[in-house]
Amino acid sequence: MTAVLALAGVELKRFLRDRSNIFFVFIFPLMLILLIGSQFGAGAGQSRVAISGSGSSLAEAIKTKLEAADVDVTFAGADTVRQELSRGSTDVGLFISEAAAAEFDAGGSEAGRPAEVEVVMGSQSGAQAVMQQVRTAIQSVNVERGQLAALTQAGLPAAQADEALAAASQRLSAPKVEVVDTSEIAQEFRGLGQFDLGAAQQLLLFVFLSSLTGATTLIQARKLGVIPRMLAAPVSSGQAVAGQALGRFAIALVQGGYIMLGTALLFGVQWGSIALSVLVLALFCTVSAAAAMVIGSVMDNDGAASGVGVGAGLVLAGLGGCMVPPELFPETLRTVSYITPHRFAYDAFAEIQRHEGGLGDILPQLGVLAAMAVALLLLGSLLLRRSLNRSL
Repeated sequence: MTAVLALAGVELKRFLRDRSNIFFVFIFPLMLILLIGSQFGAGAGQSRVAISGSGSSLAEAIKTKLEAADVDVTFAGADTVRQELSRGSTDVGLFISEAAAAEFDAGGSEAGRPAEVEVVMGSQSGAQAVMQQVRTAIQSVNVERGQLAALTQAGLPAAQADEALAAASQRLSAPKVEVVDTSEIAQEFRGLGQFDLGAAQQLLLFVFLSSLTGATTLIQARKLGVIPRMLAAPVSSGQAVAGQALGRFAIALVQGGYIMLGTALLFGVQWGSIALSVLVLALFCTVSAAAAMVIGSVMDNDGAASGVGVGAGLVLAGLGGCMVPPELFPETLRTVSYITPHRFAYDAFAEIQRHEGGLGDILPQLGVLAAMAVALLLLGSLLLRRSLNRSL
């Protein structure tokens, strides 16, 4: 057992000492998760409104209404708001002139003119919905201002009118509309955080991809005579095979654990039950390590093996739902995706993250991953033993 652990430790050290892994294994996955979450995550759809004309009571009243509707409101100059609209960094821009602010403070009574606000909608797909939120907020402010004006015109002092309206709003509950989405896809992704979906997808993609490309180290060890020298020591061929398998498992587990921990700390990703998530990760890492052993034992050219690893890793990841959620696949492709280990791991993570699933809920996925791992380990061990015999 000591020899097996020593061999696994050597493989892990070689992996960590490779400077190219610093970027592609530890930095690039988090950058990709950040990019995907920023563009397509649930939080990316938060309504954003920029207001030009801060400091006026009209701007503050509109801001209060919008923030109550969970809209992100910022104040900036007119030129800055226009730049944000053109760049797509805000959905709707409000331009409140000094004259409009004065009309609002005067109750819209000067010269009989109401306060006018310029509203510009951005070109984003969700800007139309945000525009409706802005219209609702402005109408609400307008109604309250009209109520206040009616009370003051009836002879009630402004302070008492404000108190009366505040007391009335507390006693009366505003009508609420509950929107129920009957779309199965919308219900499936409901409750996911901005980075939750992308984190699970990229975790599976990079663990499997790094494992397959890491098969080149096994080929290099055979070509450079490292394995024959290792077998010259008091190490059996079985221990050598076990050490190689455990080493590749450790590599996959280190990267997967790093991604899980990094996304949880940096992006607040909710992985659900940590114990169950780690169990799914461990089984998927075993499948990845076994697949790497198969490639490293069958092929003799490390450059070709690297190309095959990258190609197979990307194709299987795409088919298994690591690039586009499989819920969006056509029915036929959704069925075909179950030939990949990625799909079963994806479904297990989805059950844990979205539905707070327990061990019983993910037993089918765990069983399939375990069966894949055993089959590939047996095949990889057999092929590696043959390659070791050839190298001797």
